[in-house]
Amino acid sequence: MDKQPSASKSRTQKSKKRSRDDNQNPGGAKHENLQVKIQLFQDQPNKIPPLVAYFPSGYNPQTQQRQDEEEPNNQNNSPKVPKVKVYRNMAQRKGNRLQVVVSPGGSNVDFVGSSFTGEAAAAQIFRLEPRVRTAETANEEASNSTKSELTANRMDKLGELTALYGTKRERKKRKDAINLKKEVDSESQKSLDKKIEEVAFDKEALANTSSLIARNIPPHDVSATTPLEAYPLDKIILKGDWDFLGDIYKLWQGGEKVETNAYPHFVCNRIRKLDAIEDETQQWKLSCILSYITHLMKFRDQFSMGHVKSGKKHIIPSIIHHRFLNLFTDPGSKILASEKINLFISYVLVLALHVDGFRTDPSDIAQDLRISKVDLRQHFLNLGCKLVHQNSILYATLPVPLNFPSQNIRRKRRQ
Repeated sequence: MDKQPSASKSRTQKSKKRSRDDNQNPGGAKHENLQVKIQLFQDQPNKIPPLVAYFPSGYNPQTQQRQDEEEPNNQNNSPKVPKVKVYRNMAQRKGNRLQVVVSPGGSNVDFVGSSFTGEAAAAQIFRLEPRVRTAETANEEASNSTKSELTANRMDKLGELTALYGTKRERKKRKDAINLKKEVDSESQKSLDKKIEEVAFDKEALANTSSLIARNIPPHDVSATTPLEAYPLDKIILKGDWDFLGDIYKLWQGGEKVETNAYPHFVCNRIRKLDAIEDETQQWKLSCILSYITHLMKFRDQFSMGHVKSGKKHIIPSIIHHRFLNLFTDPGSKILASEKINLFISYVLVLALHVDGFRTDPSDIAQDLRISKVDLRQHFLNLGCKLVHQNSILYATLPVPLNFPSQNIRRKRRQ
């Protein structure tokens, strides 16, 4: 009789405990302890980490690869997937010097970037510039140059020691080797001269590559049949940029006025174009281009000598700001690189052409860039534009296919 209340009390306590457990762990799920192992991999001298690279010329290595995948049974065309090679300087204290070479299939142009010049010197981002390759590719020479030089120096020193302290037999052996080398070098030189005469250069590829580097212009397509394709917008404003360019569209939708103290004169004068567009997608696109032009101008103000006041408070989205740094400045510099000012102007003018339907009055854009109309004309011509007068107004148009002025003509004009 005395044990019954005790048993009842025990069951009640167990019931309460089970109820508390159910509230703390709904659904009756069981907690499991996980054992996690973390392993840290140290830097290995004989291996390199992943590399980041881009093509400022607009070349897309994935385009040809997709075409090859779409036509796997095409026996007429061999695969043209680009080859990628990475070279490392094995000399002492230079092991971190890398060179990346991308060789598109079916082309004699290589894209080359190094880790010790340009943007990669600071952030390990390789800017792959086009270089014309001859029949005797220079890639193998670049990879073996350091090793060959060290070997040659060592052999010269050994030869000198042999000549001074070697036995008679060793000195004779060295003399015979030198005489044999002279004969081989003579035959090799004759063979090399013959090969040089037979080398066929792709003059068109060489001209296009040289003009791209010398002109400092945005990515373009010389074979384009429309102005839109000549300077593709998606090669200038990248896919990830558009989401950060909605400020002007919001101001316009809210009926707010765009002030010249906050936006360039060109942008303020083109806002009204949005009212004439019925398609919302096109409205958004045009407003984003105007916003991108604004960021370009403010970036120039922020990175000019004396830092123009109008750019100090302007906030450029980080993804766009980082790209501007790579495009227009040297690593660690706080001003625009002198050799990239023309590239900056070219980007602004190409976007202005897009806004005005490739027929633009450059008066206000010249005011924003703080350069004369006369100087601005040369920049338009360098882009392949044609200048026409109508009703006493000078317009810049973009005929296609692109036709760039000859470098020789430009030099004569300067003289």
